[in-house]
Amino acid sequence: MMKNLKRFGALFLSVVLALALAIPAFAAVDDTGFSDVDADAWYAEAVIYCREHNLMAGTGNNQFAPESNLTRAQFATVLYRIEGTPAVSGTDAFTDTSKGAWYSDAVLWVSQQNLITGYGGGLFGPNDPVSREQMTTILWRYAGSPVSDGADDYTDETSIASYAAAAVDWASVNNIVVPVSTGVFAPKSEASRAHIAAALMNYSRSQQTAPTTPTEPDPAPSEGTKVLIAYFSATNNTESIANHLDAILDADLYEITPEQPYTAADLNYNSDCRANDEQNDPSARPAISGSVDNMEQYDVIFLGYPIWWGQAPKIIYTFLESYDLSGKTIVPFCTSGSSGLGSSATNLHSLASNATWLDGQRFSGSASRSTVESWVNGLGLALTPAA
Repeated sequence: MMKNLKRFGALFLSVVLALALAIPAFAAVDDTGFSDVDADAWYAEAVIYCREHNLMAGTGNNQFAPESNLTRAQFATVLYRIEGTPAVSGTDAFTDTSKGAWYSDAVLWVSQQNLITGYGGGLFGPNDPVSREQMTTILWRYAGSPVSDGADDYTDETSIASYAAAAVDWASVNNIVVPVSTGVFAPKSEASRAHIAAALMNYSRSQQTAPTTPTEPDPAPSEGTKVLIAYFSATNNTESIANHLDAILDADLYEITPEQPYTAADLNYNSDCRANDEQNDPSARPAISGSVDNMEQYDVIFLGYPIWWGQAPKIIYTFLESYDLSGKTIVPFCTSGSSGLGSSATNLHSLASNATWLDGQRFSGSASRSTVESWVNGLGLALTPAA
């Protein structure tokens, strides 16, 4: 229950941002993808992170509306989508929600999970803004209501509701929620979309741990190992890294080509596009044109893909499910503008559970051959270099 944000870690490089002030020192970005989010805004990285990890989307017309608030129904929907929109049954017990509304399944799910329990008296308040203490408490419940010691007091500590006290301590100790100013939490203030994006990113990153490399079978193959570089590249960035690998290694190169090519409109982050639909559909498996000849001959597979909505494109799922990869060593690599490998590789492990998965690597599309070669040399694999 409530595994998806925790899977960011299974998932998704273990980092907790140090947020000593209200204006956190997030990494600089070149382009946010939203016309109302400046690249130098304190929340710019969080907005990009949430977009690419499919945590929060824009509000339409290339807008993110960072200073606007999120309603309780919208926040319920954010968590429900992060969890993968699990199937629900029954109806909620609230008198102020509408049956069959866009938020119905989400509200039912969060209430069944005791994440958002309502105000009492049968009221959920679907259109009410989420306060900062409500946002913090909901995330704390999502995290499993952990106990945290050693939190510093805020100057407005006495205004924090009793139900939220433990949650605010947890958020403070783990640097999850950004204070509005030094020492001020402002629990009753409305949580802006920017602050919610920052909290989701901080929590996601705090849960991330590097994937564990299996110790058996031995991941280091012998000399003369047969290597395949299989990659999917919609915008040529991943192809660039695959070509570097091809120049570095004595390997075969295979492009994972979709039967239905992706157009620019299919990949528009700010619309309900084909790629977005696929990434949100657990059963989506886009068809591949062609196949790898004699997959049995390969010992090591370098598997490349771009990051879409925080994950590997679903066509990679199709590829992995198309072959028996037992006993092979799989080395994932990805390309993205700002996101890391995250959980994209660990979420693929179950599709080739009898293979040995090595830790992967994220590259920018413009990464040099020397950068890629340094990574390959550090893998500890006995690979034959290209002639």
